[in-house]
Amino acid sequence: MSNQDSKPGYIADVFKFAAEQRSLSGRVEVAAMQRLADQLADTAGAVEYRIEGSREPESGPRLLLKIDGRLMLRCQRCLSGLGWDLTVSTLLQPVRAGQEIPDDELEDDEVDAIEVGDDLDVLGLIEDEILLALPIAPRHDECESPRPDGGAEKKSPFAVLSGLRGNDSAV
Repeated sequence: MSNQDSKPGYIADVFKFAAEQRSLSGRVEVAAMQRLADQLADTAGAVEYRIEGSREPESGPRLLLKIDGRLMLRCQRCLSGLGWDLTVSTLLQPVRAGQEIPDDELEDDEVDAIEVGDDLDVLGLIEDEILLALPIAPRHDECESPRPDGGAEKKSPFAVLSGLRGNDSAV
């Protein structure tokens, strides 16, 4: 199964999808992901995704999600755009809504358990995984802090206090 739409839909039965070892792939426009758009300097471009289902005899259904693309993040130092290559590869363990996740699954760092209902929102899953992969404070290796209007260097309000303190030491 393949999907080349710019906005993926739903997987109706994740457990059947995994058991039948089906796959789904396509391309998603960055602008279609509203929560992600708030974190970016620019929403141009798209990301490629692929979801592959499998069923492990001892652990049950699994989904391998791969996402690749380039995002334009906002540098936290200079506030301008910062190109960032996105590469996500995560193994997911679907669990039915309301079902308890076994302790051994919670301790396994290679697999992330996700609760699924009747169907799985593919766009929501892709957006969630991208948000989890974003750096906390993206910054250029070299850049300058933004300057106030007019481009003049802003003087610290503490510089005045430092000057007063210097005068008091003579008294």
